[in-house]
Amino acid sequence: MRSVSLSEGANRTKVNLKTQLIGNDLVVYLFNDCAHMGAVALADYSRADNRASTSVITRLGHKDDFVAYTAAHKLCKSLKRPVCAIAGIHLDDITEEEIAQITRNCDKLVDWLVGSMQSAVGSRKAGIRKFEKKRF
Repeated sequence: MRSVSLSEGANRTKVNLKTQLIGNDLVVYLFNDCAHMGAVALADYSRADNRASTSVITRLGHKDDFVAYTAAHKLCKSLKRPVCAIAGIHLDDITEEEIAQITRNCDKLVDWLVGSMQSAVGSRKAGIRKFEKKRF
């Protein structure tokens, strides 16, 4: 996987997710039509402790920290690799219902990405094991 572009939702609650690999590290962007950098979360995985640690930087007056933190932490813990999540979702006069729907849409996108990347790694490992068995 080099990059992925996905969308979830419609109208005011539509959210986009894009990814980029930098070596083994994953960068994830979560945004809507008013894309910006509202918060950045960096998660790192400790194999020794079997846990992810996540830090967040939020721009003054922005509320994107929850989305960034949740995405980075879940992806890091599931994929056992460093993850940087950049979130920028803005809506004028947003309602509580829209906030809840946007959060659900982000969760769906992140869950899909976790499943997709875990499947790809599993397939690649299975292919390598199959090749090694044939080779020796």
